[in-house]
Amino acid sequence: TGLTTAQRVVTIQEGPLYRVRGSHVTLWCKVSGYQGPAEQNFQWSIYLPSAPEREVQIVSTVDPSFPYAIYTQRVRGRGIFVERLQGDAVLLHITELQERDAGQYECHTPNTDERYFGSYSAKMNLSVIPDTLSVSMAPQALTLTEGDVVELTCGVSKSTAQHTHLSVGWYLLQGAGEQRPEEILTLSKDFILKPGPSYEQRFLEGDVQLNKLGNTTYKLIIRGLKPSDQGQLYCEAAEWIEDPDQTWKDISRKQTERTSLAVVSQGRDLSVDIAAAERSLSEGDTLQLNCVVAAPKSSSRHFQVIWLLNEMEVARVDPHGVLIWEEEYEERAKLRQLRAFKPSNAVYVLTIYEVGLKDKGTYQCSVSEMKTPGDLHSIQTSVSSGIQVNVKPIESQLRLSVSSSTPRVTAGEPLILQCEVQGATGPVSLRWWHLPPQRPGSRVLVAAMEQDGTRSLGSAYQDGGARGNLRLEKRGSGTFTLVIPSTLGEQDSGQYRCEATQWSRGRNWTGKGEAAVTVSSMGLGLQATLRSRIPIVSYGQSFELFCQVSTNYTLEEVPASVRWLFQPSLPTDPLQELVQVLPSGTVVWGTAQPRFEGKAQLEKAGTSFRLHIHSALPANEGTYQCEVEVWRRNILPLGQPAASTSSNAVEIKVVLPESKLQVATKDSSVEIASGNAAIECRIVFAQNNSQFAVTWYLLPPPADARPLRIVRANYNNVLEYGSEFSSPAQKSRFLSQRVSSNIFQLLILSANPGDQGRYYCVVEEWLWLVDGWYKLGEGTSGRTMLKFKLPERELQMEKTNHSISAREGEEVTLPCRLQGALPPGTPLSATWLQVTSSGRDSALLALGRDGTVGYPRERLAPRLHLRRPSAADFSLTMSSVQRGDAGAYYCQLQAWQQQSQGKDWALAASARSGYIQLTTSPPESTVLSRICSSPPLLNFILYLPLVLILLLVLAVFCWYCKFRK
Repeated sequence: TGLTTAQRVVTIQEGPLYRVRGSHVTLWCKVSGYQGPAEQNFQWSIYLPSAPEREVQIVSTVDPSFPYAIYTQRVRGRGIFVERLQGDAVLLHITELQERDAGQYECHTPNTDERYFGSYSAKMNLSVIPDTLSVSMAPQALTLTEGDVVELTCGVSKSTAQHTHLSVGWYLLQGAGEQRPEEILTLSKDFILKPGPSYEQRFLEGDVQLNKLGNTTYKLIIRGLKPSDQGQLYCEAAEWIEDPDQTWKDISRKQTERTSLAVVSQGRDLSVDIAAAERSLSEGDTLQLNCVVAAPKSSSRHFQVIWLLNEMEVARVDPHGVLIWEEEYEERAKLRQLRAFKPSNAVYVLTIYEVGLKDKGTYQCSVSEMKTPGDLHSIQTSVSSGIQVNVKPIESQLRLSVSSSTPRVTAGEPLILQCEVQGATGPVSLRWWHLPPQRPGSRVLVAAMEQDGTRSLGSAYQDGGARGNLRLEKRGSGTFTLVIPSTLGEQDSGQYRCEATQWSRGRNWTGKGEAAVTVSSMGLGLQATLRSRIPIVSYGQSFELFCQVSTNYTLEEVPASVRWLFQPSLPTDPLQELVQVLPSGTVVWGTAQPRFEGKAQLEKAGTSFRLHIHSALPANEGTYQCEVEVWRRNILPLGQPAASTSSNAVEIKVVLPESKLQVATKDSSVEIASGNAAIECRIVFAQNNSQFAVTWYLLPPPADARPLRIVRANYNNVLEYGSEFSSPAQKSRFLSQRVSSNIFQLLILSANPGDQGRYYCVVEEWLWLVDGWYKLGEGTSGRTMLKFKLPERELQMEKTNHSISAREGEEVTLPCRLQGALPPGTPLSATWLQVTSSGRDSALLALGRDGTVGYPRERLAPRLHLRRPSAADFSLTMSSVQRGDAGAYYCQLQAWQQQSQGKDWALAASARSGYIQLTTSPPESTVLSRICSSPPLLNFILYLPLVLILLLVLAVFCWYCKFRK
């Protein structure tokens, strides 16, 4: 108790800071009061003045993918990096500050605490200002005698808007190599003169002075020169600014070119010194070497001078002044790349124009004195000390800044990229590459511009019909702009790389820069919504459909078409094209539904398309859908659409006129003894212009039997029979006819007791509506019971139920015999029927009283035979029995009599036999084959004798044991 958790505090270097463009900048950040590991992570971001609310990530100590694209290249190339001072403190390094680096910097530390408590980030401002510091001094090669005075002048100026101070100092560099320069005298930023350690005493004695002449000129004076003063002298100036933490920071530091100073000691007869205006050169610079001969009365003496590079002769000047080049230097001398001459008898000069890497090394001059100009032997020779000349390869100063004014576009919109080239000292050639993200590591040439301005396009961009005519333009001295008029889609996303190449002295240097671009597909965000104010309309009423389109871009600025689709009410029907409105406004009507062309009206308002249907018909009922296609802008001809979308489906129902149909529903009965039967169906009320379709049904005697469709007469009186009544015999007996305008009749010819049951009709009302017949409604009549008046007397026949078995393929006879005697000449009729599950038994064979035989089921006729060995025998013989013949059968006999001559026949007596159950079985060979094909059954049969023998032995043994007892 009493302990509290420390509060996390992130501290960043105080701002605002002002730093010059091109300088190396560091910003510190540290964290305290944290929990967790001792090594904390840091993340640096910037808020640019152009978007002060938008965070742009720069670099992280933990996440390599943290930098945004504009900083990725600099972070990877260590142009920007984080130096860890300790576990909780870091330095952000920007090695070459750019103008776009100005802004508000944020240092953030990810949380490692148990809970959030304290601050996790801190911010400061950094301003980037121009580097206006200028330092100049004319280079010289001076040879002075010990004790002389040397005066050197340095020009220093600045024009920085902020309050800054200057410091100016002089330095001496001696010997070969990169030795540390020695400070001579410096005027500090605080306006205090500070001599170097070696010059402190001479400064106090007044022999070393630094005077300021005017606002920009500083003069160094050294009196009483000593041999230790010889070497390379230069002036260095620095510009200082005071930061908010009251410390001074040098924001710019520059040096002048060097002056070579040789100090000749007194008392020597012949001495030689070599000096160079500049020892450290770059390729292409000019090297000038001075060889100074110090000797009394040198003008009257004769000298031969030899120039040496790495102890190898380059050229010599004889006492007459004749110049002789070594063979390997002759060609360069002819091209005036080399020059050696003698300004005086004491000074000799070697100049190399456009030095190369082969010209670096140690230079010396060897002076030999001749008694006379023609002597071959020298009196004395003196060789200068060596002077080391370094030649550095030319390093490209190219700096590229790549950006896009259209970093996020939609397919069809133009893409504009800028590449600003800085630091070029001559013409450059330029190439634009596309780095598609779909193929990592590959690049595609977009466009190129040579040094002479010649332009060319990559093979993938030469088709102007795809992306339009690409433009690559040079604006100003170093700004190149690439314009792609019409982007294709997401395949144009990714990095675009600009490569600029500068050529100089047979060599080239290339700078690179990239910009990221995102191209969204036109299909992204493209949606269509279909709606209707009235989904259910009455016949003749008009209705409207609205297709509302939403996109991520302005639909009015791109070519677009709308297609209206229609699917009739039947779900099996395909979608049919009603009409399409092309981008040009042309209307193209589909051929599947020609009636729509005269009834539909099309309109477009902004992003909404309207389809208006006048006077709805039943044919207009169904499902509607709209389909929208868009093309990329600025491309002609249009070609394939860039994207398309289909709306939701909207169902429109057309309500027909209300049916007024009424059918008589009262139940009735019809009773007959024989002959024909008529069942009536009466329409009570209907519209005058209606037509009717009538379907007749039979309900067999069982109460739960399903209705059997007999026949349907459509509104054109075309008959269609049900499956149970489709045989020719049945069709000839059951007829549907229209007796009057409102009465229909089912006529049953030669009705028999098997036709008994309840009959009813279903009437459909049909109406012609402009384009076709439409069903308005239907009605069902009452039931009419058909009964047979049975005769008073019944025929005598066997009515006992019994079974018969038969093998498949054999012949079987089903018995049916009349018992008792009938008056001679009595006509008899017989019918054989099979019991079915439908409730209405199926007739197989019918023998008429006139002796004619009919087969209601014609396919069975070849296998059915009524042989009648006697007048009272009506047995049915069935040949080639099949498995499907199994079931219950019975026969029905009828006796007829004629009332008087010429009168109709009347049923005198009838009888029905008992049920005969026919059972079928496979053929005998099939039974044996099944036994043999069954391994368990076959094994049992094979081992049966052995089992019987074992049982017999066991029985004998038991009898024997019992007998002994």
